[in-house]
Amino acid sequence: MTRRLRLTVAYDGRPFCGWQSQAGKGSVQDALEAAFATLNGGVRIPVHGSGRTDSGVHALAQSAHADVPRTSRLTLPGWLAALNAHLPPEVRVTRCQWAAPEFHARFAARGKRYIYRIWNSPVLPPLEIGRAWLVPHPLDLTRLRAAAELLTGTHDFGGFAANRGVPCPDTVRTIHKIDLKGRPGGLITLTFEGDGFLYKMVRLLTGSLVRVAINRAEPEWLTGLLEPPQPGAPRVKTSFAAPAEGLYLARVFY
Repeated sequence: MTRRLRLTVAYDGRPFCGWQSQAGKGSVQDALEAAFATLNGGVRIPVHGSGRTDSGVHALAQSAHADVPRTSRLTLPGWLAALNAHLPPEVRVTRCQWAAPEFHARFAARGKRYIYRIWNSPVLPPLEIGRAWLVPHPLDLTRLRAAAELLTGTHDFGGFAANRGVPCPDTVRTIHKIDLKGRPGGLITLTFEGDGFLYKMVRLLTGSLVRVAINRAEPEWLTGLLEPPQPGAPRVKTSFAAPAEGLYLARVFY
């Protein structure tokens, strides 16, 4: 007899090996499950997230769910306070809600929003260490905007996906928009919204867009990466991935 508890979770990704539980422990999922176990007499309660984030990637609003005993006397504010009391300071549950039994944080998701923060300056401010990518080269934001427009829409993004060990059978995704804010010589943010993202896709998109913005590649190079491979030929991929520390999962859409 359980109730489904939906969580919104924020975390600083630097101390963790990522969201997903791994053999060596040390993930955000591990931290949440340890907190639940403490509140459940040592019995594990599985926590399911909307998807993985890599080591060093942050979240402003990761979505997750867990099935908690109906016998618990904790209210929603009680779960919020109790979980945060047993979590490391780098992880915080920002919201608890009761969800329908059929709700699933991963399979019910319709899309996601990611934010990538770039510090375009010769020097990275100390308070931005681990939270933004330092790009000291001059950025042509006109080129960057034009290149971003080439990537919006529905495309085969296999050229912007890293290999997780098992080939992804479907690499077609839709990017609804890529918004650019900021100015050269300061903080620049790229906001990506889409129906789903492949492994390291946002980091590879960002790294490739920056390569165009610093005039080391032409926009046509990006469109070439969107072309499906010829029969029998290997997929052409970009290898220019922006570092993890500038990436934030900002919202999951349902």
